[in-house]
Amino acid sequence: MFAYQDPNLTPEQRAEDLLGRMTLREKVGQLTQRLYGFAIYRREGEEILFSQEFREEVARYSGLGALYGLHRADPWSGKDFDTGLSGALSPKAANQVQRYVLEHSRLGIPVLLSSECPHGHQALHGFLLPVNLASGCTFAPKLLENAEKAAGKQMKAMGVDLALVSALDVLRDPRWGRSEECFGEDPYLASRMAEAVVRGIQSQGVEVVAKHLCAQGETTGGVNASAARIGWRELREIHLPPVKACVDAGVTAFMAAYNEIDGVYCHGNYQLLTKLLREEYGFTGFVMSDGVAIDQLDAVTGDRTASGALALNAGVDMGLWDTGFQALEDALAQGLVEERRIDEAVKRILTVKFRRGLFENPYVPENRDYCRFTPRTDPWALELTRQSMVLLKNEGGLLPLGKEAGLKIGLIGPNANSLYNQLGDYTPPMEEEAGITPLQGLKELLKDSPTHLTYHPGCPMFGENPRMLQEGLKAMEGMDVIIAVLGGTSSRFSGGRFQANGALASQDEVLMDCGENVDDCRLRLPGDQLALLKALSAAGKPVITVLIGGRPYEMEELEDCSQAIFCCFYPGPLGGQALAELLFGLAEPGGRLCVSLPDHAGQLPVYYNPKDSYRPGAYYNGRPPRYRFGCGLSYAEFSYQLMESSNQQIRFRVRNLSHRPGWAVPQLYLHRTQGVVTARYRQLCGFAKEYLLPGQSRELTIPIPKESLQQWDSAMNLRLPGGRIQWFLADHGKTFLEGEFQAVSEEMGKG
Repeated sequence: MFAYQDPNLTPEQRAEDLLGRMTLREKVGQLTQRLYGFAIYRREGEEILFSQEFREEVARYSGLGALYGLHRADPWSGKDFDTGLSGALSPKAANQVQRYVLEHSRLGIPVLLSSECPHGHQALHGFLLPVNLASGCTFAPKLLENAEKAAGKQMKAMGVDLALVSALDVLRDPRWGRSEECFGEDPYLASRMAEAVVRGIQSQGVEVVAKHLCAQGETTGGVNASAARIGWRELREIHLPPVKACVDAGVTAFMAAYNEIDGVYCHGNYQLLTKLLREEYGFTGFVMSDGVAIDQLDAVTGDRTASGALALNAGVDMGLWDTGFQALEDALAQGLVEERRIDEAVKRILTVKFRRGLFENPYVPENRDYCRFTPRTDPWALELTRQSMVLLKNEGGLLPLGKEAGLKIGLIGPNANSLYNQLGDYTPPMEEEAGITPLQGLKELLKDSPTHLTYHPGCPMFGENPRMLQEGLKAMEGMDVIIAVLGGTSSRFSGGRFQANGALASQDEVLMDCGENVDDCRLRLPGDQLALLKALSAAGKPVITVLIGGRPYEMEELEDCSQAIFCCFYPGPLGGQALAELLFGLAEPGGRLCVSLPDHAGQLPVYYNPKDSYRPGAYYNGRPPRYRFGCGLSYAEFSYQLMESSNQQIRFRVRNLSHRPGWAVPQLYLHRTQGVVTARYRQLCGFAKEYLLPGQSRELTIPIPKESLQQWDSAMNLRLPGGRIQWFLADHGKTFLEGEFQAVSEEMGKG
């Protein structure tokens, strides 16, 4: 028995021994992930047949490092319930791939199976959750962690080793089509949510590949994969905190981002991937490329072999669909890379395989038990959905609605009864009974009630249909209150053509207004929706507007036409049930905005935490947006009493003053008025979330993290300067308590 076959040795020891027995080509094979897993098989009944391409790839490298997307199902992959892996076929296919690789690997090295999990698993019967932009609005990281555990359990049972998880992008421009994949515009909140996802999934035995590293949410003009025209200060203050949080949470891997930062592509950024990630943060896992991104380095190198070398030398360890890493043998021969660097990358991959126990236990039970993990059976998924919805306006206490006899409720809008429109991008085909639309949720809630519900779609999502609009308005005549469910969609199921990396390439007609490569310069409700809303408002009946989408929309006209507003970023399969419960007071609104909403796109950027060196939004013909980060109403009213304040914590008492329970979400913000460089107008440094019964009070303490007091000085040295710092305790977009303290100077270190 060789040393690498001894399970009593450490994963690192076994990887080192195995590495010494491998040929150069076998090493390169561990770093490539060229194949599209969904394309390597076809189904004939219950049989799974492999393609010749797959067989040749395994033969070429005497194994495989990783295989992407075996379980993926969506319009791009072409896999559905007829052609894809459902039921017991899912673990069966995983085992069949693993068995073939092991039997055709000279040294018996298993393969890692990677799969998309940006908001739950993108697979048939995949466990789906609200998109990140919705989850960020919960301000409830522990709740998200518990919900993600179910996704991790399911992927583990399906044979998935690596979950590719959106966790790092901080949203700085809502025109970006991938806004839905962000936890919001604030680095502190994003960090807490990112580490929760890592803990939740990895606790179930699936490794997380956190993406995207980094600053992809900065963009130029909201265009996907565009340049982040920022320097290291903005990186460290805004975009790197979620990265550090994932490292501290023990994340296994990172995926590099497509964009360049100040002229340097992330995939070729040695300062980012090696100096910072490994040497400063102490990260010991591996870095994966994004799809075909290594080949895109040709824009710098002009040569595919040189592109592979550039990425490897910068700190990328594993490719994805590229050909640049397949040229690493040539790169070594040409002196562009050292075999030492190849060995480092291979050892990181092998260490993960040994740590996972794949050499001893490469297979999973071939049954359909994973199908029992569904949002309908998971209490955390429904509660996450409830708390993700943000009540922004409630004029005259219109909400919650009652179920009194004779009440006539009109439900209208293109998102009132479309399941895929509430799921977001990276979504698999769904069985009809797997989700609940607003119409279905309201029907179920009101089925034993004398309340009368009338539904009409009102208008198409995109384009104009005057006849439909008029029919919708007529159907709403005589209603006591109208619920207008408007917004957009990231659904790929209506059609479109896709690029080699799965992003949308083009639409023959507009079918999506959000999603990867679907960037929007206007942020207006698409189609005739605003015209519909204005006509409903002009009819004089109370209008409750429900926004379901993947990014903020312009709010001014929408606000003027609505007596109440719920903001629901794609809420996932159970969105209709959660919305119905909130509208009728069976659940309490607990969401707070994780992103600011502009009145007009021309105001951008409108994030709440700009630098304190100018007056943001100070246009002569405009006003500041009315819905900032942290806004969100409850049906209950709360009071706050200060107990103690210091430079280490704020202690206070919160009391529910109402006759009904409710969620209090106190948020602590800081503003440094004395320091060494420009501070931010405000910055979140902590928050709490408490459910209080009528009349109930609770004493809470929000600690002030040391990093919230630190600054990177003009030489990019990390310092904790002394000086005056203001603090503000806020909720519902209002400041309830405020004060100031003196920070004590402390020397930190160099970046």
